[in-house]
Amino acid sequence: MGMNRGRTAGMRRKGDTNDLAGTAGPPHEPPLVVVLGASGFIGSAVVRELARRPIRLRCVARGPVPVPAAATARIEVRSADLGAPGELARAVEGADAVVHLVAYIAGPATWRVAEGDTAAERVNVGLAHDLIEALRARRERRSAAPPPTVVFAGTTTQAGPTAPVRIDGSEPDAPTGTYDRQKLAAEQALKRATAENVLRGVVLRLPTVFGYGPASTATDKGVVSAMVRRALAGEPLTMWHDGTVRRDLLYVDDVARALVTSLDHADALAGRHWLLGTGHGEPLGEVFARIARIVADRTGRPPVPVVSVTPPEHAEASDFRSVEVDATAFRTATGWRPVTPLSEALELTVAALARQVSARA
Repeated sequence: MGMNRGRTAGMRRKGDTNDLAGTAGPPHEPPLVVVLGASGFIGSAVVRELARRPIRLRCVARGPVPVPAAATARIEVRSADLGAPGELARAVEGADAVVHLVAYIAGPATWRVAEGDTAAERVNVGLAHDLIEALRARRERRSAAPPPTVVFAGTTTQAGPTAPVRIDGSEPDAPTGTYDRQKLAAEQALKRATAENVLRGVVLRLPTVFGYGPASTATDKGVVSAMVRRALAGEPLTMWHDGTVRRDLLYVDDVARALVTSLDHADALAGRHWLLGTGHGEPLGEVFARIARIVADRTGRPPVPVVSVTPPEHAEASDFRSVEVDATAFRTATGWRPVTPLSEALELTVAALARQVSARA
């Protein structure tokens, strides 16, 4: 993270280019990394990744946070309603780095946000402002200390539905969906705070993230895992189009590695947004057919059908546009690359969800 104060924290691992060194804690303590939203789908994967490092790790969430077995990190779990007055400031007290992964999820299975939903705006935008003000107050008390790093998860759909199919982060942003506009507002606030030297903000815009593995502890509410569950239940896999719409699908463990890698390269990354992706757009009709075949091989039943249905009223323009992400800029700056092939990621996801079904039976 480039947070030296005359020492290193012994954080270098194979493949790292920079050490993570602390600024806020006692001089002989390892750095403190705070994960906000640590019990969530991506947050829990980031916790598993950070737990391997010799750091102090504070996991903050409204609900329980499973602690990884045999962790190297010194882990503190803190339950908090971050929307309550003063809670976010207390959650990040003493932090050398913050990974902000809290997002508003409307209901059991969607990130969609209705226009005028003040609860969503409070979480998706308001918490970013609360975080900035908490770190600003600390900066005013300790102006000589380097500013802490904040890694924030945005979304590639912030570019808007008029962006080209292949995006690399250089496109002008023109989001139309409420969620996308809120993510962009939070990102812009963090960029302004970086320019003011309040913090060092690194924004990673994520594509369609999915997946389960043997160590997964949180629910993936995205479309890929939803289709796996339907196939395991023997139900048809439904599409709102003809199946040619493409998505850049990134396995959750690869996303977690990218978020953690950002901490090692904050000096180079701070102040702008970076796109993550595989560089390949997968036709969803073909992906769903592969899911049906993998599940059929596991269950011994015929593959469930993949069918087109009438889109619901809440469908957005982004649901019908293809996306592939050129992540060359981030890969060049950090050395990160996705390592889990789609075929393997789908097999892992089907196996994990099949185990869940068997456990409930």
